Amino acid sequence: MNEITINVIKIFVLGAMSFILAFWLTPILTHFLYKYKLWRKEIRTKSIDNKELFFFKKFHSEREIHVPRFGGLLIWTTVLILAVVFFLLSKTDIWWFKKLNFLSRSQTWLPLFALIAASLVGLTDDVLQVLKKGRPALPSLGRYIGGGLMLKYRLILVTLIGLIGAYWFYYKLGYSTIHIPGNGDFFIGLWYIPLFVLIMLATYSGGVIDGLDGLAGGAFAVIFAAFSGIALFNGQVDLAAFCAVIAGAILAFLWFNIPPARFYMGETGMLGLCCALTVVAFLTDSILVLPIIGFLLVIESGSVIIQLLSKKFRKKKVFLASPIHHHFEAKGWPHSKITMRFWVIGVVMAIIGLAVRLLG
Repeated sequence: MNEITINVIKIFVLGAMSFILAFWLTPILTHFLYKYKLWRKEIRTKSIDNKELFFFKKFHSEREIHVPRFGGLLIWTTVLILAVVFFLLSKTDIWWFKKLNFLSRSQTWLPLFALIAASLVGLTDDVLQVLKKGRPALPSLGRYIGGGLMLKYRLILVTLIGLIGAYWFYYKLGYSTIHIPGNGDFFIGLWYIPLFVLIMLATYSGGVIDGLDGLAGGAFAVIFAAFSGIALFNGQVDLAAFCAVIAGAILAFLWFNIPPARFYMGETGMLGLCCALTVVAFLTDSILVLPIIGFLLVIESGSVIIQLLSKKFRKKKVFLASPIHHHFEAKGWPHSKITMRFWVIGVVMAIIGLAVRLLG
């Protein structure tokens, strides 16, 4: 077999192993979550601007209170386990153990650091929410009602992770350009650092997609699969394998998150995936196609921003509810129809984004 074939096999094998491992770990995790009742103790009733959530309360029942958070643990612990196991096995003389190792300083240290660091921040927020400790920056913000890290603290920590990543990219790896598909690289110099942080915060804002059973899992599985393809075409085989491992773990999570959800992703999954995605986009010089591949994140975050600005300046709504998936709920669409149609849009946009990126 030639090297290209071996690399493709490596990516697919690691992705499949990730799915199998996460699938096997799920009963252990869910048993623990249900045993200790690790779910949020109350459902949100107010929007960010302190208005009653009429449509949300209509379509989201009290059952959601008794579904555990922390599903994101399954994703990043699976990635970490496989990374560590195959790194240790690569120290042996068995060649295919060496080949399956995807932990490399130039390609996967940074995204793995971002994934773990951000996931731990999210885990802290989830724990505080379950324990009803801490105090949200905006008491009316539904996702954080009853406890959790204050919004400003989470933003500060995400910014810090972004600054560490930006410093490493600019000063250690020498990144100072952004790639424009079809036109080559455009030099931005020191602006690379604030751009990196801004993109990480913007990507994190897309975390509002985690609002319907299966929606976020399907969206992120497609996104990371697309970036796995981009990394492979770039010759970044370890990074492609890393993305495939994440996608495999997300698919296992999705198996149990499809309605009715066995557990929810929570901030420990959402925050980690968003920060890791930002690093992967910069590593693959694909930052300009990130809004295309991650189109669902863009419209989810954008719908919230548009709704808030419209209510503030026009004194009326653009959408019946936001994020936009709640708008379609309010129009009477079944949850499954919203989720699956969003998946279709996500796949189509990921294909378009992949094609645009390969122009370069």
